[in-house]
Amino acid sequence: MSHWTARVCATVLSFVASAGCASTKQVERYRALRLEASRASSPAAAPAAQADPFAGAQALSRGELVALVIARNPGLDARRETWQAALARYPQETSLPDPTFGYGVRPRSFSSSEVDPAHDFELSQPLPFPGKLGLRGEISLSLADAAGEGVAAERVRLAALTSSLFDAYWLADRGIATNALHQASLETWHDAALARYAAGTGAQLDVFAAESELAMLLHTGIELGADRRIAVERLNSLLHRSPELALPPPPSALAPLDALGLDADALVEQALANRPELRARMAETRASEAAVELAQREFLPDFTLRGAYEGSWQETPLKPFIGLELNLPIQLGRRYAALDEAKALLARERSRSRALEDRVRFEVIAALERLRESQHLLELSRERIVPAARGRFESARAGFETGQLAFVELVDALRAVRDAELGELEVEARLSTRRAELARALGETAGMKEDER
Repeated sequence: MSHWTARVCATVLSFVASAGCASTKQVERYRALRLEASRASSPAAAPAAQADPFAGAQALSRGELVALVIARNPGLDARRETWQAALARYPQETSLPDPTFGYGVRPRSFSSSEVDPAHDFELSQPLPFPGKLGLRGEISLSLADAAGEGVAAERVRLAALTSSLFDAYWLADRGIATNALHQASLETWHDAALARYAAGTGAQLDVFAAESELAMLLHTGIELGADRRIAVERLNSLLHRSPELALPPPPSALAPLDALGLDADALVEQALANRPELRARMAETRASEAAVELAQREFLPDFTLRGAYEGSWQETPLKPFIGLELNLPIQLGRRYAALDEAKALLARERSRSRALEDRVRFEVIAALERLRESQHLLELSRERIVPAARGRFESARAGFETGQLAFVELVDALRAVRDAELGELEVEARLSTRRAELARALGETAGMKEDER
C-alpha cells in the first residue's frame, strides 16, 4: 500500500509541476523573437557609425538617404527598445513564483528530558493551475509581436517622411536654379529698359515694371532658400546630425512614375496583408483572446506543493512530510467581473481592427486618387501650360521688339513662364510625394527602390 501511495503522489506531483511550465513550442517562439529583435537592434553596418555618411557623395540618393535615416534615427531606436522591453516580459510571466522556506522549533523540547529537541523545516512551491502560465506567456508574446510591428510601422512612417522631405529638398533646389535663370534674363531686359529710357525711346514705367519684377524674383529666391535650409535641417534631424551640416545636392531629375495602370482592388488587398499596424492589431487581439481564456481559468484553483521535515515527531518514519495545498476560488463576483472585463477588451480590439481595416482601405484609395491626379496635372503642365507660357513670351518678345507691345506685357509674359516652370517643378515633387504616401498606405518602405538621376 505504501508503494502504491508513493507512486500516486509522484505521478500527481510530476503532473502538477510539468503543467505549470510553458510549452516547448512557445519557448522556441520566444527565442526566435529575441533573435529577431536582437538583429533589428544591433547597429548594422556602418551607416550609423560613420562620422560623415555623405563623404565623397556627388549627389544625394533617395534610397541611400532613407536607409541612413532608418539606421540612425533615435525615434526608431526607441521603438526597438520598446520591443526588447516587451519581450523581457515573457520570462517574468512564465516563471514560477519563488519557493518559500520555513523553519520552526519547539522551545520546550530543549528543556525536556522526555523528548528530543524539535526542529521543523518546510519548503513550499506555489504552482498555478495547468495552462495559466502558458496563457500568460501567450499574452506577453503577442504584445511583443505588436511591439515588433510597431518598429515596422515606424520604419514605414520614417521612410515616407524622409522621401517627402527629399522631394521638398529637390523642389527648393531646382526652384532656386530656375528662379536664378529668370532673374538673370530679367536683369538683361531691365538693362535694356534703362538704356531705352536714357535714350528717350522708352518710358520710365518700363524701368519701374522691371525693377518691381526683379524685387519679386529676389523675394522668391529668399523663400526658396529658406525652404531648402528647412528641408536640410529636418533631414539632418531625422539623421541625428547637427542641423547646420550640409547635404549633397539633390539629383537633377526625379525618377519617373506611372500610376495609371495601378489596380485599386489589388492594392487594397496588398495593404490589408502588409500593413504593420494591422498585424500589430491582430497580435493585440490574440493577447486579448488569451486574456479571456486566462480569466476563465481563474475559476480553477492554484496549488502549493509542500515538503517538510518535522523534528517534533518522535517517531522517525513520521518526520518527513509531503503535501499539496490549493486555494478555494470562491470569490466568484471578482472573477466574473474580471472575465467580463477581458471579454469587453477583446470586443474593443476586434472593433478597432475593423475600424483600422476601413481606414487602410480609405488611405489606399485616397492616396491612389491623389497620385493619379498629380500625374494628370504634371502631364497637363508639360504638354500645355508650360509650352503655352513660353509661346506667349516668344510672341510678346517679338511684339515688343517690333514696337507692337508695351514692355509691361513682356514682363507679364516672362512672369507667366516663371510661374509655369516653378509650378511644373512643384507638381513633379508633389507626384513623387504622393507615391511615398501610397507606399506608406501599402505598408512599403518608400524610396528604397527608386533611382533618381
